[in-house]
Amino acid sequence: MKQMLGNNCYGQLCSSSINVHPSQNQALSNWRCIMSETRNKPTGTNTPTANTISIVRCNTAITTHMRNGQWETALHVFNSMPSRTLVSWNSMISGYLSNGNFFLARKMFEEMPERDMYSWNLMVRGYVRNGNLSAARVLFEDMPERDVVSWNTMLSGYALNGHVDEAKELFDRMPQKNSISWNGLLAAYVQNGRVDEARVVFESREEDWEVVSWNCLMGGYLKKMRLAEARDLFDRMVERDVVSWNTMISGYARNGDMPEAESLFQRCPNRDVFTWTSMVSGYVQNDMVHEAGKVFYEMPEKNVVSWNSMIAGHVRCKRMDLARELFDSMPCPNVSSWNTIISGYMQAGDIAQARCFFDRMPFRDSVSWSAMIAGYAQTGYGEEALHLFIGMNRDGVTLNKSIVTCVLSTCADIGIMELGKQVHGCLVKSGYDTGTYAGNALVAMYCKCGSIDEAALVFESIREKDIVSWNTMIAGYARHGFGNNALEVFQSMTIDGCRPDDATMVAVLSACGHSGLLDTGRKYFDAMYHDYGVIASPRHYTCMIDLLGRAGRLVEALNLVKNMPFEPDAATWGALLGASRVYGNTKLGEKAAGIIFQMEPDNSGMYILLSNLYAASGRWNDVREMRLKMRHTGVKKLPGYSWVEVKNKVHIFSAGDSCHPDKDRIYAYLEDMDLRMKQDGYVSSTKSVLHDVDEEEKEHMLKYHSERLAVAFAILTVPAEVPIRVMKNLRVCQDCHTAIKHMSKLIGRLIILRDSNRFHHFKGGSCSCGDYW
Repeated sequence: MKQMLGNNCYGQLCSSSINVHPSQNQALSNWRCIMSETRNKPTGTNTPTANTISIVRCNTAITTHMRNGQWETALHVFNSMPSRTLVSWNSMISGYLSNGNFFLARKMFEEMPERDMYSWNLMVRGYVRNGNLSAARVLFEDMPERDVVSWNTMLSGYALNGHVDEAKELFDRMPQKNSISWNGLLAAYVQNGRVDEARVVFESREEDWEVVSWNCLMGGYLKKMRLAEARDLFDRMVERDVVSWNTMISGYARNGDMPEAESLFQRCPNRDVFTWTSMVSGYVQNDMVHEAGKVFYEMPEKNVVSWNSMIAGHVRCKRMDLARELFDSMPCPNVSSWNTIISGYMQAGDIAQARCFFDRMPFRDSVSWSAMIAGYAQTGYGEEALHLFIGMNRDGVTLNKSIVTCVLSTCADIGIMELGKQVHGCLVKSGYDTGTYAGNALVAMYCKCGSIDEAALVFESIREKDIVSWNTMIAGYARHGFGNNALEVFQSMTIDGCRPDDATMVAVLSACGHSGLLDTGRKYFDAMYHDYGVIASPRHYTCMIDLLGRAGRLVEALNLVKNMPFEPDAATWGALLGASRVYGNTKLGEKAAGIIFQMEPDNSGMYILLSNLYAASGRWNDVREMRLKMRHTGVKKLPGYSWVEVKNKVHIFSAGDSCHPDKDRIYAYLEDMDLRMKQDGYVSSTKSVLHDVDEEEKEHMLKYHSERLAVAFAILTVPAEVPIRVMKNLRVCQDCHTAIKHMSKLIGRLIILRDSNRFHHFKGGSCSCGDYW
């Protein structure tokens, strides 16, 4: 594909500028050795001496060993030589560089008794390939004399590393330029997206350009989607090769102009496999899979890219039967073929089949692991995703952005911070931890796992913060109930010059809501459009209604719902229902719930909220009616469970759990804690129980809720200096919330609980939510 798209134009144009100098040619090397030994022989003597032949043989052996990667053997031959020539030294330096032993090559260069032009050029090229352009330039300037290869080597170094201006400066200084010099500068401009400057260079040369140069500039225009200028070049070409046609055909195909691509395809005098593949790929990219299939089956020969493009086409159409059939008939599938079929099965929801193919793969790359991990994570199999990641880590596979995002996101969703920290450690070792992309993922992970302080530290370390960085930190503080911190970050964001967007204002209003900052929230809501250009959406209105509801302004909240410029959605009415439950407004709660049931009849959470409202009012008949309604409509209450991570293991609890191996210790601790809490003033909130049973039975039921079991287990197992972090899949019940406040006071520890709505930081008998959630 690189041939078709012109992506490798620099390599095509400039390869000889970094190739081995002609003096490395073995025949010429041997001839020089012989001549150096026989130059001082008496007239008439032209037979090489035994010593000369020995040197030639040794030089040949050094070159052979180096080519086979046996540099230690080559060094042994070099050290055993009774005398050495320049070719001996140069062969060692060249061999070391070819085998990646730059340090030894430099050491050999420094020890040389004398050097020729080739020696200097070798080391300049070595520095260039090692990425040390400054040292290469110093050596280049120290050269006693330079040839065009010296200049071209330095020029290629700058060009390949994106230092186009330095390449141009060197080009202008060159005393003599050849075709490689011109092509090198042209390719440097093209590869770095500076096509207009490349065109200036192209037009300034008096000699004719080679076909590969035309192809390079044409490919540059196509990368910029400047099809008209690319076509103008194509039409001006006196001579075209198959790459010219392929570049233009693939350019039209990638830009969606398949009629023009097909027209050129029909006119192409000599098609190769890349020409045909360009058409197949183009049709697939433009969702014309039927047409792609017609071209594919007409191809006189196919390469692996052709097969992969056609398989990808069937995957895009969700025809996994055809994709599988084609995959099975491939002569030699490569890793990309396997990855495509695995991704296809994942997208189709057939996780078992995807895993079957993954396990059969002869070789896996980071994309293979990424496809499986992402597939598991996105389909709700978080634990399997994390197990797979651990296996990938054992295999030494390099992390990529996709894997980092999936793993950290899964750690965040499940609340497994220890594994998230291990990923953080991997990122630190690789130097990616302060990058924007990785930094944002880490901030989100720490926020969702309950460690807002560590999230803030990572946030501060991100060198270049983008809108996602700011929004993630503001939303994190908001969900943890630290509204003032969230607003401080928001102020820093505006001072930094980052313009808030829709998500920013949702996070800001949410922060005001979770912290009861009514007046501040009103101010931002009213100024949102005028100050930041953000038009209020249903999400912003929902935040504002939630804020008013939390403050007990139910009438004002209802009026805002009625005056919204669009129809309120279920989330908006849900905010009103939640406020009605807290303040015991049954009439408003019933109204909100009735509308929600029409919009989302399967929303079990709203049934539970209304049932709680009825139970708190002692309306048990209505509670039973709600249960019957749920049963008749097929709505099932999501079972509540809580979990805590201890020593890299996740412990899950359900209400009244009798399966945990430490259940006896946990229950005994809770019994003792219950007595201590009652002495501290704790009274069970039995109205949380949605069953019409006596008070004693209600108290017993409340005592062993899942969150209380998880907290008790954590107190018994987590070191005293470490905060306790518990996760729950539903909202924490009112009684457990009260109980955990007492527990935090009695044991003197910070307990962080994440429920389905927010974080609760329990410390010293109070909660960060202000008893509103």
